[in-house]
Amino acid sequence: MPHVEIKCYPGRTEEVKAKCAEAVSKVVAAELGCNESSVTVAIKEIPQEKWKSDVWDVQIAPDENLYKKPGYTCE
Repeated sequence: MPHVEIKCYPGRTEEVKAKCAEAVSKVVAAELGCNESSVTVAIKEIPQEKWKSDVWDVQIAPDENLYKKPGYTCE
């Protein structure tokens, strides 16, 4: 606990993804008051052509618990 899952378009290097995961885990641990060793971070690459069907329609648009809402639409 806690677990963070990041979905993004493909194309970033393993180094960039590892750096992002490290930064996210530090912020999550600090803000939620837990040990950084308790935080896990997954980064899943979703092709742009599948973003609307695989992410927007099933995870973003219907989610009433988003604390950070997107500044874009997939219409």
